Amino acid sequence: MNRKPLPIYLYFVLLFWFLLHFQIQNLHAENLCSVANLIGDQDAVLVADHQGRIIVSKNADKKLIPASTLKTLTSLVAMHYLGPDYRFTTEFYLDNDSNLKIKGYGDPLLTSEILEEISKALGSSLDAKHKKIKNIVLDDSYFKQPIIIPGISPSSQPYDAPNGALCANFNTVYFKRLENGKYVSAEEQTPLLPFALRKVKKSKMAMGRVVLSHKESENTLYFGHLFKYFLEKQGIKSNGSIRLGRVNKDDRLVFKYVSGFSIKKIISKLLEHSNNFTANQLLIAAGAKLYGSPGTLDNGVLAAKNYAEKILDLKDLCIVEGSGISRQNRISAKSLHKIIKAFRSYHNLMQKKGSEFYKTGTLKDISTRVGYIKSNKGKLYSFVVMINTPGKTTEVIMDMLLKIL
Repeated sequence: MNRKPLPIYLYFVLLFWFLLHFQIQNLHAENLCSVANLIGDQDAVLVADHQGRIIVSKNADKKLIPASTLKTLTSLVAMHYLGPDYRFTTEFYLDNDSNLKIKGYGDPLLTSEILEEISKALGSSLDAKHKKIKNIVLDDSYFKQPIIIPGISPSSQPYDAPNGALCANFNTVYFKRLENGKYVSAEEQTPLLPFALRKVKKSKMAMGRVVLSHKESENTLYFGHLFKYFLEKQGIKSNGSIRLGRVNKDDRLVFKYVSGFSIKKIISKLLEHSNNFTANQLLIAAGAKLYGSPGTLDNGVLAAKNYAEKILDLKDLCIVEGSGISRQNRISAKSLHKIIKAFRSYHNLMQKKGSEFYKTGTLKDISTRVGYIKSNKGKLYSFVVMINTPGKTTEVIMDMLLKIL
């Protein structure tokens, strides 16, 4: 059968479309080259299309400091070894001498609001004769103490808070000083306890946060003092001391708190607020799950390396902790992009701004950003931008990428 030739005007339409497409592709390529030209010797960029094909890359094999973008790897490690639906638990026991024993397993979100909920539930589960308890005994043995995080300094900044198996309010106390000189809590839900007031006064700040250190188990003991406060609000009195101890096999479990937050939800909060304490709690808990308790930073790092090498096939990763606060952490843009590819199905857990899903990282003279850009057609482009040059940021590069993609 003879086919009827196309009308002549259609040939011009096709030619016009081809020339326009060619021109757009050239402009696209030129713009991407402009992005690469902004990358210095101590920087790197890698961008891939929705099919994983790399469309721009420079210094992608160079090991650089990732800062908080490392939290994407820590998130994957936690979901792999703990499970996306895993929920932390905290156990409450009574022994034969009416001592209340509390055992923690690293829950990073034991805030004042949660402790008040627990005290109410515990009060409901105790019979009348146990409304009076003697000592409050704190079992933080699930994590080995002290845990020293490389990159953390003994400052009063929340990002320097230490880790532990039984901690409250991210091991920080938020306060303010009134005009009359009196210190009060800056959080309605949290009292300023005498246990913390000494440290608050020593800070000499008018407002801010103090960090509860692992020195003399200050962080764990604060949990006990705060929980005692909430117990007393429920009519449960303690006439003994608050001290460290261990749960024994003959102690009776009276209540088990199961977190209302799954690992996925915790990671969503982690990526939004970039909390270093939470990141390393997840890493240490993952290490404890894989290698057994007590959880240690070394085993958490080992779990991350095991996941990176066996699951992601990363060979150049240097990691010493899970939050990105340490400048000893090093990774190439190529390897960081493998992490982002693996995180793709969880991209909705990231912060979102316009068409971008992202995680930033910032240290002194370090600016990094990873994530995805959704095109007008709904396709996800993945990107890694690592700036390790003093005085530069990722902003100009990201502005260009957002316009191009």
